[in-house]
Amino acid sequence: MQSLLQSYYFSSTLNVMDGKGIEAPAIGIDLGTTYSCVAVWKHNRVEIITNDQGNRTTPSSVAFADAERLIGDSAKNQQTMNPANTIYDAKRLIGRRFSDSKVQDDIKLWPFKVVKGSADTPKVVVTYKGENKGFLAEQVSSMILGKMKETAEAYLGKEVKDAVITVPAYFNDSQRQATKDAGTIAGLNVIRMINEPTAAAIAYGLDNKSDIVDKINVLVFDLGGGTFDVSLMTIEEGGIFEVKAVAGDTHLGGGDFDNRMVDYCAQEFKRRWKKDLTRNQRALGRLRFACEKAKRILSCATQTSIDLDFLHEGIDFSIKFTRAKFEELNMDSFNKCIETLDTCFSDAKMKKSCIDQVVLVGGSTRIPKVQHMLQEYFDGIKLCKSVNPDEAVAYGAAAMAAKVSGCSDKIVQDVMLHEVTPLSLGVNVKGGLLTVMIPRNTSIPKSVAGICVTSTDNQSTMLFEVYQGERSKSKDNHFLGKFIISGIPRAPKGVAKATLCFEIDVNGILTVTASVISTGKMKKLTITNAIGRLSKEKIEKMVYDAKKYKVKDQEFKKKAEAHNALEDCIYKMKNKIEERSVKESVHHEILQVMKKAIDKTSKWLKVNQAASFAELHSKKVHLEFVRKSLF
Repeated sequence: MQSLLQSYYFSSTLNVMDGKGIEAPAIGIDLGTTYSCVAVWKHNRVEIITNDQGNRTTPSSVAFADAERLIGDSAKNQQTMNPANTIYDAKRLIGRRFSDSKVQDDIKLWPFKVVKGSADTPKVVVTYKGENKGFLAEQVSSMILGKMKETAEAYLGKEVKDAVITVPAYFNDSQRQATKDAGTIAGLNVIRMINEPTAAAIAYGLDNKSDIVDKINVLVFDLGGGTFDVSLMTIEEGGIFEVKAVAGDTHLGGGDFDNRMVDYCAQEFKRRWKKDLTRNQRALGRLRFACEKAKRILSCATQTSIDLDFLHEGIDFSIKFTRAKFEELNMDSFNKCIETLDTCFSDAKMKKSCIDQVVLVGGSTRIPKVQHMLQEYFDGIKLCKSVNPDEAVAYGAAAMAAKVSGCSDKIVQDVMLHEVTPLSLGVNVKGGLLTVMIPRNTSIPKSVAGICVTSTDNQSTMLFEVYQGERSKSKDNHFLGKFIISGIPRAPKGVAKATLCFEIDVNGILTVTASVISTGKMKKLTITNAIGRLSKEKIEKMVYDAKKYKVKDQEFKKKAEAHNALEDCIYKMKNKIEERSVKESVHHEILQVMKKAIDKTSKWLKVNQAASFAELHSKKVHLEFVRKSLF
């Protein structure tokens, strides 16, 4: 069946939808490829919340050990020992298809297994408690978001339900929808989604509010662990943020720089010893960890070394790495970042000389070569480093969360945001061409309507195929979904009509509707489930599963604490007996009873490692009862 769209007449725009009446506190979450960060507006300012390890950022890693699930620092810390069951870079999978060439390229580099799921969705398979478990990228991301939620709740001392989550400016509709689904699975009400560079610009604007007179043009250069965005915007006095244009690459960042280093080291290892270590996942994991560390060192030193004992087949590996070699390996990626700036300025119809500030965001902007190339591009302009590149996005998200949730503080209420859509949106027409309904860098929210007519006599249905992208051929763009509208009154060609409407909301999420126009009768169908997106039923099941995992995590933690408490009790009682026997004249029979009780409990604990919390707690209570009754 062919799409029978013939003509369009563009019409009205949407009204801005703002979240109102939402109970505070609402948190801001920067869901990063490698690290995530959570913040909240409190005491008239943004507070970056530290996790249970005291760190202000949390690794976006999830690991499945023998009997427990680990998230964040604990997951990353055991990654080299358990590479096949430690998931990272989930953001590079979210909203993508398994058949995507970039997904296929990544699979070759990851130590964990990724298989094809239903509707061509990628699924990560790990071993947990002796069983193979499959997880979609939304589920993995929801675990990280859940960790952020728990971190905020521990800090605030109350339950958190609402959140603003940031996404790369160049995320397409499927990736945004999938991220929102991840928030829902984590038990969060996603009240707004904003682009990462925009959130960083809000952080810059609030931090430098007194310095902004009239208006300034700001370019946010956001190079993170897995994505790259550049956003050109105007910040006006009084807190008005207007995005002029965005550009970027959702598959370019620090992780790619690490991969180049790993490849180089693996080739060097093979050259020296004629052995291929790429099949040894543990060796690759150790090498990747060392390369990431070396990359960070090279941002402040011109040379470092990678030294790994017994890396592969008992062979020690050592190599010196210079900043020059690092730059040589990644120069094509750095050039791509600079070339993207030209696209952004072209779309905004602005000259680079108009820029007042260049704000650096994302850990990879610490790379000296990137900074040097940026300065050269802007003819020696001083780069703005006043905002923390790791925390700026979460900072801006928290400010927006306060505004959307109804915070009365004037500082956040004055913030006015005007975003744009990063990619063009349209439908397939006869000949396989894409007819654009909403061009890229159009201000959002936006609503555009068009009229389509039948192209054959007595036609009763129309097929609409929706795409997102910049290519002229529909198939070369990202396919979002399709639907058929039926019930068209039979009539000669060109008589029966239908209205097609594209609506993009403040979160950058698209809804497409079509309605049949007839005498007093109208039918309407909305795309709410693009191909590969989770259905409402699947999301509900994943929400249930997430709660189940949380309960299991809590049970494991409770049991582990009870196990440690019992061991501690045994240890203290042994010491107590030794002290009493030396310092006091204690009856020999009492000591023997105590020692017997301790020995019996110690033996039981060794044999019953899988004992329940109730059993462990009962043994501790019994042991303390024996101690109290005898002393």
